[in-house]
Amino acid sequence: MPAVATVEDVSKLYGRFAALRHVSTTLERGRCYLLLGENGAGKSTLLRVLAGLLRPTLGRVRVLELPPAEARARIGYMSHAAMLYDELTARENLEYTAQLYPGQACLKAEEALGMVGLDPALTRPVGQYSQGMRQRTSLARVLLSKPELLLLDEPFSNMDRASAERMLALLAELRGAGRTIVLTTHQRELAEPMADVVLMMQGGALTTERA
Repeated sequence: MPAVATVEDVSKLYGRFAALRHVSTTLERGRCYLLLGENGAGKSTLLRVLAGLLRPTLGRVRVLELPPAEARARIGYMSHAAMLYDELTARENLEYTAQLYPGQACLKAEEALGMVGLDPALTRPVGQYSQGMRQRTSLARVLLSKPELLLLDEPFSNMDRASAERMLALLAELRGAGRTIVLTTHQRELAEPMADVVLMMQGGALTTERA
C-alpha cells in the first residue's frame, strides 16, 4: 500500500530532554495504527509532529509527500484537550471551523455532527455538554475538512462505553473508505480489535511494532 506518512529517524529535543528519540515508521493508506505507552512516552509529541504543529529537532517527516505544515489541510488532528468554543453551539463551532478552510470542499456542519451521532439542532452551548458529547463534537470538527490522515489523541477520554463503541464503528467506516488513522488511548481493549498495527512507545522511542 502507498505510504501516507513517513517518519525517518526523528528526535524532538527540549534542552537535554528528548521527547522523541530516533523514531522511524511508515503509515500506509487505509490502515489504523494504535499508539500505546505510558504517560510521557512521547505519543502526543509524535502526533503533534505528524500534524505539523511541532518541528522535529532531527530527522525527516513527510505527510502525503509534503512537509506536514504544507499538508495540514489534509490532516485531521484531535488533541487530548477539546479545541472548542464553550459559548457556541456545536453547529456554530463547526461553521466557524469551516471558515478556516477557504476554497476547500468541507462537509456541512449538520452532516459532520450526524456522523458522530449528535443532533445539529441542539441549541445548548458546548460548555454545557457532557465530556462524551464534547469528544464527539471535537471529532466532528476534525472530520469537517475530509482529512486523509486522522490523528486522534485519547478520543475516548471520559466517554461511556456505548459512545466509544459508536465512535469506533465510525472510525472503522472511515478506514474502510481509505482514511489512515493513528490514535492513542489508555483503553487498549476498546481499540485493539480494529487496529491493523499496534505501535508501542517508551521513553520517546518506538520500541515495538506489531501488525
